[in-house]
Amino acid sequence: MTSEGSIRVGGRTITYLEAGDPGGPLVLHNHGGPSSRLEAELFDRGAKANGLRFVCPDRPGMGGSDPQPGRTFEGWTDDLLRLADSMGADRFAVTGWSEGGPWALAAAAYLEPARLAHVTCIAGGNYGTFGANWAAKYLSSVDALGGRLALHFHPGFTLMYELLGMSATHFEDRYAKAITKSVGAADREVLAGEEVLGLFLGASRECFRQGAGGLVVDATMLYVAWPFDMTDVARPVHFWQGSADTLVPEVINKTVADRTPGAIWHPISGGGHFIALSHANDILALVADDLAPEAN
Repeated sequence: MTSEGSIRVGGRTITYLEAGDPGGPLVLHNHGGPSSRLEAELFDRGAKANGLRFVCPDRPGMGGSDPQPGRTFEGWTDDLLRLADSMGADRFAVTGWSEGGPWALAAAAYLEPARLAHVTCIAGGNYGTFGANWAAKYLSSVDALGGRLALHFHPGFTLMYELLGMSATHFEDRYAKAITKSVGAADREVLAGEEVLGLFLGASRECFRQGAGGLVVDATMLYVAWPFDMTDVARPVHFWQGSADTLVPEVINKTVADRTPGAIWHPISGGGHFIALSHANDILALVADDLAPEAN
């Protein structure tokens, strides 16, 4: 059974969903976009199998978490640290999938290894790693347009996400068809299960509970030049990537991993964007290894 929770940080509420083993070591998961804390339900089985307490917080302005004016990457890592403190975790792991990938990498850059025992980035939307929208030439035409709008015409970028939110919340069947059309065969196989698709759609819908504003801020921060330098991150950072990912092409994260001193590259031949789910047990097994008491 999953359980809801929240904490207060600096006058804001951060909501989260907890899955897996409540008595296990803590994993703080950064959801994708559009998504929300409900993404934790998709990892419940894998977290239980590996004895992990899997907690997914809504980022500011999404789901049930309050907006945060002037939010930063470092500020979110502080929030993750406060979440870990509130749960009594001296050591914990951070994971991130898709739009959540950059937030996991920020944790690797800003948090001390003595507390942060493991970092995993799964098919991360790492578009600002080496400068504003550095990965534009590798992106689909839609995502490349999104990057240009985010940096040069924000009203258009906002409208783009408002329309996405309308689709996810009011035209779910159309939204589901658009997602399955945009991914490859491996991902369509993952989404063929009614339970998985239903949970995925529910997490996406919940993202827009407060409107599109939170997601607009979040997605913009993917494209702007990041304030931290991955070429300085020597601690181990696990990168998982499918070779057939049509949403975040492999070349993007391979380039980031190649330039990150502590990177550990996990390629999935023929895998798509949803390797986070199809390979959840493998991914979380490595997390559990690093959180095991003997790994201290």
